[in-house]
Amino acid sequence: MYKAKPQKNTDDFIFGIRAVIEAIDSGKEVDKILIKKGLGGELFKELFEKIREFQVPFQYVPMEKINRITRKNHQGVLAFISPVTFYELENFLPSVFEAGKNPLILVLDQVTDVRNFGAIVRTAECAGVDAIVIPEKGAARINADAVKTSAGALHLLPICRTKNLKESIIFLKESGLKIAAATEKSSFNYTQANLSGPTAIIMGSEEKGIEMQLLNLADEQVQIPILGKIESLNVSVAAGLLIYEAVRQRLHHS
Repeated sequence: MYKAKPQKNTDDFIFGIRAVIEAIDSGKEVDKILIKKGLGGELFKELFEKIREFQVPFQYVPMEKINRITRKNHQGVLAFISPVTFYELENFLPSVFEAGKNPLILVLDQVTDVRNFGAIVRTAECAGVDAIVIPEKGAARINADAVKTSAGALHLLPICRTKNLKESIIFLKESGLKIAAATEKSSFNYTQANLSGPTAIIMGSEEKGIEMQLLNLADEQVQIPILGKIESLNVSVAAGLLIYEAVRQRLHHS
């Protein structure tokens, strides 16, 4: 329970130092905290200790950035509240194996468009994907828009958030999952890849694709043929093709 009602004018964010401290204390899933550069004082020190203790992602920003979100008395601190609870991949994956499942995990590198993200989650949930792995930085914000586009799938499909995507992919590899990365740099058709065993599929952003250090970790780099003049598919469509290819193969092998 809150000691005092936090100041807020939307379900999406909370502002003011005391209100944000209380939100963290009450166990709210804080997506990210924006902090005005150069902020100090005893109350801020208390907040920063909470941020460190609970490992909440934060970012120092100019005052104007916070003012663009709200003009109310934010005291230089604004926290985005996530509508979903995040999982730790290292704790979550063993439970998939223990349930006797054949894991299918989706890793999203730099997918920042909220609607694309929501559409991917919807497809993944329909296809029985076990979890989606996203980075703390450089991922779409999980807000009401994302939940709406996902048709509520964000409340059903576990989202694992990680500080280091590279380390998470190495963990997946060491746990026995095959890593398949979708890239136009490959000439290997995605339907030729064996996705029937424990698999993690990496999708990158439309602008940048998958970061090279992550691409290099893949056991297979696969390509979706592009026969028209536009050079790439929408990432949510591409993700849907790969996910359902894995589903097709698994149904065929079962």
